[in-house]
Amino acid sequence: MELRNLDEVRHAAAAAASGSGQALDRLAWTGVFAPAPTREAARAVVLEQARSSGVYPASIHALYVARGRGDVPASFTVPAINIRGLAYDTARALFRARRALDAGAVICEIARSEISYTDQRPAEYAFVVLAAALREGWRGPVFLQGDHFQVNAKKYAGDPDGEVRAVRELTAEAIQAGFYNIDVDTSTLVDLARSGLEAQQAVNGERCAELTAFIREREPRGVTV
Repeated sequence: MELRNLDEVRHAAAAAASGSGQALDRLAWTGVFAPAPTREAARAVVLEQARSSGVYPASIHALYVARGRGDVPASFTVPAINIRGLAYDTARALFRARRALDAGAVICEIARSEISYTDQRPAEYAFVVLAAALREGWRGPVFLQGDHFQVNAKKYAGDPDGEVRAVRELTAEAIQAGFYNIDVDTSTLVDLARSGLEAQQAVNGERCAELTAFIREREPRGVTV
């Protein structure tokens, strides 16, 4: 299954561009499991083919704004699906189902904790989901989301700036990979031991605003994460 060198990647890329699903499967496998030079080459050709075919990561912000304005009917929900394992096969099944059902928007997401214990960095996750969309003939936006990019309360208690910095670094990595939807989660910092709602929520609100500003500084031009 794995392509062994750059020449094999080039041949598979040509075959995939001509419609070979098997070649695309091999590129997807190689883009996850091969050594770095071959892995990165496989990812590059698949992502380029996805873009040229009209498959691209996108923010769902405009749809939500339109929903809020009443420009689209309030007759649907947007499921968010956490893909933790067998990511390529699971994402392929998702896009097959979307086409069969003529379904609307779906978010593919992965949480900070899941990134850690499944060892799927944002670039790998984005690559696999976009490859699966391409494989199943999907055309249009793909909504990738960082789910619960959460501040760990215990780590925060020991090193507040270090823990927030870790979330910032992951957020920057995710945006670079095409995650244009980020679920900022500082709710763990609510302190119910304090007196009054404002005091209880103070750190939560401050850190959430800080992370949101960080995102706004790094979102691509023309994209509202």
